[in-house]
Amino acid sequence: MKFKFLLSLCLAGALTASAQGYKDGVEYFKADQFANAKTLLERNLNDASTDKAVAYYYLGAIAIHEKDLAAAKANFEKGLAANPDNAYNKVGLGEVALMNGNVKEAENYFDEAKKVNKKDAGVFSAIGRAYFNADPVKYAKEIEKYDAQAIKADKKDPSIFVLRGDRKAAVKEWGDAAANYENAILYSKGLPEAYVKYANAYFNVNPDYAIAKLQELLQENPSSALGQRELAEKYYENDQWSKAAAAYGDYINNPNHFVEDEVRYSVLLYYGQHYEQSLEIANRLLASDPNNLQLQRIAFLDKAAMKDYAGAEAAAKSLFALKNAKFTSNDYSTYAEVLQELGKDSLAIFEYEKAIEVNPDKLDLYKALSSAYSGAKNYKKALEVFQNFIDKGDYVTNDLVTLSSRYQNVAATSEEGSPEKQAAIAKAIETIEQVIAKVPDNPIPVRNKARMMLVKYDNKPSEEMEATYQQVVALLDKDPENKTKRADMYNEAYSQIASYYISQKDIPTAKMYYEKVYELDPTNQALRDYIDKMK
Repeated sequence: MKFKFLLSLCLAGALTASAQGYKDGVEYFKADQFANAKTLLERNLNDASTDKAVAYYYLGAIAIHEKDLAAAKANFEKGLAANPDNAYNKVGLGEVALMNGNVKEAENYFDEAKKVNKKDAGVFSAIGRAYFNADPVKYAKEIEKYDAQAIKADKKDPSIFVLRGDRKAAVKEWGDAAANYENAILYSKGLPEAYVKYANAYFNVNPDYAIAKLQELLQENPSSALGQRELAEKYYENDQWSKAAAAYGDYINNPNHFVEDEVRYSVLLYYGQHYEQSLEIANRLLASDPNNLQLQRIAFLDKAAMKDYAGAEAAAKSLFALKNAKFTSNDYSTYAEVLQELGKDSLAIFEYEKAIEVNPDKLDLYKALSSAYSGAKNYKKALEVFQNFIDKGDYVTNDLVTLSSRYQNVAATSEEGSPEKQAAIAKAIETIEQVIAKVPDNPIPVRNKARMMLVKYDNKPSEEMEATYQQVVALLDKDPENKTKRADMYNEAYSQIASYYISQKDIPTAKMYYEKVYELDPTNQALRDYIDKMK
């Protein structure tokens, strides 16, 4: 999936769109979206407002595109039964005849159609399109003939220019195609297919201009489901996520939307961080489609994002129970993060390993797997995985800090005085020194090195430790504000230096450093009492 995290929606004011019934299906057909057209035409076929002659004509035309000529013929005949004077169904039967190689029969049907609607540019264009669909090369002369007749009947009929645009688009002459679609727009008000085809022709060249045309369509025809959906899709394809989501929010209110659009809307809401709204839609759709992978995924991701970790764990189990589903590395890694939040690092390890198996090039997964091993207190494996990540070469300075801590953890949990411990702490110090060389003015890695000295000497103060903490203090002193901003680091350094001098039985010096600690925290009565008793 190519998603960003910048959505900012104002959904309360979403436009309530009215549906156009079967006419929305006609619009989808004319925009070459045949599956969607079929869905809407069949959905609205028995509605009282539906012109069945028109609906059956377009269902027949869809069947031709599906190469089911028998079904096409049957639909055109049903259209004529609904209205014997519907010229377009006669054109449809002529197209079926052409597809079957019966040219003479086709011409007879076309002649009948012309008798019904004499001098109708739309009928002439429909006949030209029938020839175009059958074979644009073989019937080039016939196409031109009917184009001329259509122009003669009405030179401003938009169907003429839509067909001309389609002919140019078929040979990828996008500029000429767009010019013809623009003429269709010019001679019509809100003709959806012209706007949509124009936008499609221009989108890869000038997406903003294509989007502007769709906005113009909705100003002319605000209830067009096709226009609403296409605008939302173009925003989506152009990575304008907030506008895509807002447009989908409007479009979803149109009764002639599709379930898959609600799924897309739920996804957009998730990436816009509107998790509750996204989850509400996903749960509603899952009630009737529990095996929908995308919906199960988005419900899981929503709950994880909402920090409902127990709910996310349950949702993940439902997601991963889907049969024959293909899961992403993000599915596994998000589940691993949820398990870690629940304190189940051992289980998280398996999920991170699955994520890496799916996407071994995603280097952050190795870091996360190392963290899970560390959380499970398997410090050797945590080090092994993180060192593997470092060896791939694509790391930043802070990753070296983490690597040094992985070595330190191995050393801290190894047997005192063992070669394993000494080797691990030596690597920890060597690694943190690389960091210090890169950021010499930063006191944090020097503080980390000082802590490593404690591990090196089995938690006993040492001269090396004291000297390193003195370096920490020197770095902190470069900024007077550190007395406030990094008081805890001063506190640690002074306390550890004091403990070293106690081990050396140099009580006056130890007392001096404890006084420095007390200056930072003058309300610490326990420390005051301890200092006063020092001898």
